[in-house]
Amino acid sequence: MHTVWVRLNAVVFFGLTVLLGLSCLAAISKMGHSSKHQPIIHKLELKTLRSLKSHGGVDRALLSFDIDADLRPAFHWNIKQLFVYVVASYKSDLNPKNQIVLWDKIVEATDSDKQKMLKQDNVFVKYALVDQADNLRGQDVTLTLMWDHMPITGMLYMGEQENTQTSSFTLPQEYQ
Repeated sequence: MHTVWVRLNAVVFFGLTVLLGLSCLAAISKMGHSSKHQPIIHKLELKTLRSLKSHGGVDRALLSFDIDADLRPAFHWNIKQLFVYVVASYKSDLNPKNQIVLWDKIVEATDSDKQKMLKQDNVFVKYALVDQADNLRGQDVTLTLMWDHMPITGMLYMGEQENTQTSSFTLPQEYQ
């Protein structure tokens, strides 16, 4: 007959095969769910521009914003967490598309409903809006809320606020 090790090997690998099959079925069952169920963004707009300075040969802007978003619709049984971040986008002569992350937050599925509602006023940026050169003055900047769905099993999904809901502002021509 077979030894104990052969039987143990068969049981363990059968269990792993079943686990893999169930994980694939779970991932397939939720394909498209993340693109249908999006957070609801009520407001994301510039509150104050605190400074725009030249710092070591590059332009740097510090600002604060208001945010009001309901992240609860994005959660379902297969979502572990959402990585939410605010991106500032602008065009310059050096680069046709510049995107800088200004603020981020991780919202977990185990958080309370209150924590899944982002309603904050005058939020100061975590990361400064910095240009590679001195091309930031006078630029039109667009603030967009973006998020990454991080599932328990399956593929990652990235989403962003619709272009019709983004807010824009123009930086001053002179340093402040």
